[in-house]
Amino acid sequence: MQTIELYNGVQVPQLGLGVWQSGNGEALQEALYAAFDTGYRHIDTASFYHNEAGVGQAINNSGIDRSELFITTKVWNADQGYAATLKAFERSLALLNTPYIDLYLVHWPVKSQEKDTWKAMEELYRQGKVRAIGVSNFLQHHLEALLPYCNIKPMVNQLEHHPYLVQKELQAFCRQQDICFEAWSPLMQGGVFAIPLLQDLASKYDKTIAQVVLRWNIQNGIISIPKSIHPERIAGNFDIWNFELTTEDLALIDHLDKGQRVGPDPDSFGNG
Repeated sequence: MQTIELYNGVQVPQLGLGVWQSGNGEALQEALYAAFDTGYRHIDTASFYHNEAGVGQAINNSGIDRSELFITTKVWNADQGYAATLKAFERSLALLNTPYIDLYLVHWPVKSQEKDTWKAMEELYRQGKVRAIGVSNFLQHHLEALLPYCNIKPMVNQLEHHPYLVQKELQAFCRQQDICFEAWSPLMQGGVFAIPLLQDLASKYDKTIAQVVLRWNIQNGIISIPKSIHPERIAGNFDIWNFELTTEDLALIDHLDKGQRVGPDPDSFGNG
């Protein structure tokens, strides 16, 4: 598994499994065990997904040493603010049944709370309860508003990112700030499978469209967390370490950008 090093030295497995809308029962458990068997060590959840308990159960039943796993969760909008964030974190920690969280994220920008929420994130980091802290769905202007108040800068910014929403300028801004760029919905909720260019590239490399898109992320230094509960797709998404896209083909995928979202707009969702 290839990793990305955050500015504080923490290594993040560059490919993870997202569990949004995966439930909290048997299907989730089977998906996680399939992921662990395949080689995944990075799992991304959130309090809003209501499946932290199921993720924690799978972690503790997996037989994998906790130090080998990288677990991300997030504080929800209604739980933002200093005291509320600290309380929400403890609740997530208990549900996950783990002594620490590897990466804790602010799920969405909430203007009225962002500074106090971030102070709580910094406190959790100082206490050693989290190995890294960051934000999710923060556009450049959200980051520019937050950074002057940071004693510890965000280490990660997790955003919707796929061939129709590339956001090169935001990627560049994050790099300038040493903030690692992470992609959610990298497969456009299945939308990538209808794009002719990606169909052609999949044929060229004898790979699936999903593998081509995930490889595009890997080669651009982006962490990617595709979501699936199907063991065969989970395994297929992991099979991306034995080929490389050419520079020209990377650029072709970049040029598919339409600024088109499949998820909410951070400027309106969550009072961004």
